[in-house]
Order: sequence, then structure tokens, then C-alpha cells
Amino acid sequence: MTFSVKRFMAIFQKDLKDLYRNLYVSSTALMPLVFAVIYSRVGEVPLAMYLFVITLSLALVGTFLQCAIIAEEKEKNTLRGLMLSPATLTEILAGKSAVTIVITIIVTAVSMFIMGFSFDGRGWLIAGILLSLIFFIALGTWMGLITRSVLEASVYILPVMFIFGMANMFIGLADQFSFLQVLEYTPGIQLEEIANLGESGAGFDELWKPFAIIGAWVAATLVLAAVTFKKRMMD
Repeated sequence: MTFSVKRFMAIFQKDLKDLYRNLYVSSTALMPLVFAVIYSRVGEVPLAMYLFVITLSLALVGTFLQCAIIAEEKEKNTLRGLMLSPATLTEILAGKSAVTIVITIIVTAVSMFIMGFSFDGRGWLIAGILLSLIFFIALGTWMGLITRSVLEASVYILPVMFIFGMANMFIGLADQFSFLQVLEYTPGIQLEEIANLGESGAGFDELWKPFAIIGAWVAATLVLAAVTFKKRMMD
């Protein structure tokens, strides 16, 4: 079955309207903006602080919105009907992800604008952000499939926010608490590594490792989300 743009747009428009009505979910997009406003008044902001706001936007907005959109479908008992419709797995996931991707990119861009951060000459960083966004969207998709309501999704997002969204803050404590060293392999820390290497003028011979680690996270979550989706469809 070929990809139908019409079905994709129908799913996209429906989710956009549902998100507009759900102020509780859509208001989560304000948190990165609040951090951006606060840090913009600090003065000279280090690169790590920009990366913290970017990662928080990806984790909180990207993952939670995606999770909440799917969880709300399950809560209203409409997801199963969508699964049994003529829409393919690709159309359903693409349609639902498109809303989250658009909002996450807007929030991230506005946050960086508020903080006065420019992406000019930072092509590697942009590529890393987009790759990380795929991971967070896939993670949100999987979480949405295993949660039963938006309220439950808001609880599930807490460990994701701390582990993946705020790893940049906790990694400094790894010398005191050895178990925190695993955070070095999270997409947020790898994104910071890409930014630092890019600032120093490094080439792909040095940048391939953080991209490979983020790519491994992406592959794992995409497979997990697809398998869980098919399992729910067969239940």
C-alpha cells in the first residue's frame, strides 16, 4: 500500500485540533521558554546552558507531546479504530509525529532566539538536534503506547525529563556518584559533545562517534515503538 498524503494530513489536522483543545498538554511547551527567558538575563551564557535548554525542549516537548497525543487516543478508545482503518503504520505514526515535530522545532527555535543563540555555521549541531529529535519522538511514541491515559503519561515523563532532558546538569556529579557515568551515553550529552567538537573545528573523523551513539538510540527506540504498535494492533 502506497503512502497516502490525504490520510497523513487528516491525522495531522485531527491531532493539531485535539492538542489545541488540551491546554494541560500544550502548556508544557512553555517550560523551555521560561528557562530561556531566565538564562537570557544572566549575561554571558556558556554553550552548555544553550544545550541544556535545547535538550530539555526535545525531551519535555517532543517526548511528552507525542506520548500524550497517543495516550489520549487510547483514553478515548479511538486508537484501536485508527489502527484498524485503511491508514498504514507509516501514515499513522508520521501524521501523529508531524504535530510534535513542528511544535518542538518552533519551541526550540524561539528559545534560542530569546537567548540570542545563532545556528549560523553550526551545521553539525543542527544535524545532531534533528537526529536526537527522532529519538525523542520515537521514545514518546513507545511511551504513549504503554500508558493508558494523559495523567499516566505525565507521570511517566518525569524519569525521561530527568534522565534524558537534564543529563547535562547531573553529569557534573559523575565523579562523586559513579552510577551517573551512564549519562555520558545519553543523546543530550552526545549533543553537547557534537557542539563542542564543532566549535573546535573538528571533522567527521571525530564527530562520527557521538552521531553513532545517538543513531543507536534512534534505531533501538524506532524498533521498540514499531514492535509495540504492532502488538497493540494484534491484541
